[in-house]
Amino acid sequence: MCGIAGFVAHDGIGPDDRERLVRMRDVLTHRGPDDAGLYMDGVAALGHRRLSIVDVAGGRQPLSNETDTVWTVFNGEIYNHAELRAELQRAGHTYVTRSDTETLVHAYEEWGDACVERLRGMFAFAIWDTARQRLLLARDRLGIKPLYWARAGSRLVFGSEIKAILESGFVEARANEAALPELLAMRSLAGTRHCSPASAGCRPVHVLSFAGDRAILKRYWDVPAPPAAGTRSGSREDDTRRFRGMLEESIRLRLMSDVPLGVFLSGGIDSSAIAALMAPMVGRTLDTFSVAFADRAHNELASPAPWRPPSVRAHEIVIDDRDFFTALPRAVWHEDEPVAHPSSIPLHFVSALARRHVKVVLTGEGSDELLAGYGRYPRALLNWSLGAPTSTSRRPCDGQRAPARSMRPAGSALRAPVLPGGGPRARDDLLRQLRRHRHRAPAELLAAPGGRRLPRTAPTANWWTGSRGRDAAACSIACSTRT
Repeated sequence: MCGIAGFVAHDGIGPDDRERLVRMRDVLTHRGPDDAGLYMDGVAALGHRRLSIVDVAGGRQPLSNETDTVWTVFNGEIYNHAELRAELQRAGHTYVTRSDTETLVHAYEEWGDACVERLRGMFAFAIWDTARQRLLLARDRLGIKPLYWARAGSRLVFGSEIKAILESGFVEARANEAALPELLAMRSLAGTRHCSPASAGCRPVHVLSFAGDRAILKRYWDVPAPPAAGTRSGSREDDTRRFRGMLEESIRLRLMSDVPLGVFLSGGIDSSAIAALMAPMVGRTLDTFSVAFADRAHNELASPAPWRPPSVRAHEIVIDDRDFFTALPRAVWHEDEPVAHPSSIPLHFVSALARRHVKVVLTGEGSDELLAGYGRYPRALLNWSLGAPTSTSRRPCDGQRAPARSMRPAGSALRAPVLPGGGPRARDDLLRQLRRHRHRAPAELLAAPGGRRLPRTAPTANWWTGSRGRDAAACSIACSTRT
């Protein structure tokens, strides 16, 4: 990963702003320990900390086009950059590096803001167009790479982490107490809200443009809706072959690197599948990295992984409760917000282990969202089928009941087995019923007694609004990819 930071001041850059930019950039050194760069003109200031992965010698940032009229700082990888490079060279663009960052610059020259629609990858970037005096911020489709921004008078400031924005001195560090109910209830904040009211997150799958003291946020993609009932073709075996082919392609694309790669390996199916498919692709012994808990009750490695490639070099680390709580303050500093998911701590330890051997790892992140693997999916579907919402049977924080949707309380549905009869037939019968169900509108799901809406969780509910027309399962997965 890399770190990006900067600001645009249409009223002009001041004499202290270079030192300000250096502070913003260097507080992100942990994201990019290999190199650092700056770009400044009379209006814009861009900073970059680099973790060198592709074109180690030539891919320094900030990077510009041939005429120095378009500049970018970029965090991430563009997996289809070689394909786009060939197309852009045919269109007359001249390259001076092998980096995917330069493809981003030329893609913007060729297609403007629509260049993001052509990118396959994980990314957060800023592009400064000197001719138009315009800043463009963009974030990838699933929000893998972080990006924050804030307005400070006539200035817009941005960074890979909130701490970079705070280092600017343009905004004040204070808590957003109004966001706490939603954070405690949902373990995350929807939309652009964050625990610091002075900054906002650039939403996944959005671009933000800033010119003439006006900031405009625009969505450029959405999760595709599933085929309508009765229009699906092909057997389950066909679906399985297609899914495996797409998974293999995704893994192959992510092996784009000029430095050593490894893989995080747990006792789960997701990381084991990735390791199994990745092993023959790398052409060498595969380094795997695992974290175990001294308490076997919470140790995924207590059970062997479903499959471990034969040609692997396994690295493991064991942590206990003392390690966990010792690392917690550092984890909070890195995340800038309350740590809602305990898995962040073991991830910190296994990442430190991997860093001693490789620079890049593949993980199983996202598989539960993609394949509805979390327990909340079947629980939510079952409750919806019974006519009662899963997570809104009580108001967050004050315990007042929401109106019942059926004679059967939502709580009893939550405690009931998801498939009471068990077996494939019961499962298929349930799924057929659930596929015919359409989710209720957010205002109804989050209504208090008397029909009054719950404003404290309304931001989360708003994510459902954009998913209308999907069945309940597709709606759940679409919302998971956006938050």
